[in-house]
Amino acid sequence: MKLNKITSFGSGSFHDVTIKTTPKKLIKLFQYFGLEYWEQNDGSDKVNFDFEATLDDGTYFSLYDWKEYEPLDLNLKYQFHIGGESPSSTLKAKQTLLKLLNK
Repeated sequence: MKLNKITSFGSGSFHDVTIKTTPKKLIKLFQYFGLEYWEQNDGSDKVNFDFEATLDDGTYFSLYDWKEYEPLDLNLKYQFHIGGESPSSTLKAKQTLLKLLNK
């Protein structure tokens, strides 16, 4: 089980699925798999971090903080939204992320 680079942008929406973790853990996870992520952690926009990947079966997901409006402390837990093509794809992404983050 791993996270993979996206080869083309998937369509995604928020389907009320979130995960609570630290930005530092997500950064380390994405770096472990050699994945890039977007960061502008200054609180000036609705999003400070945006992570995108696909699961082994090709399921696309995005992961982002939402409307914190302040720089995030890398060691504090925040709610991150999980976007995807459907509720089931976002739940699948959440389950995979929870397993990978708890290793």
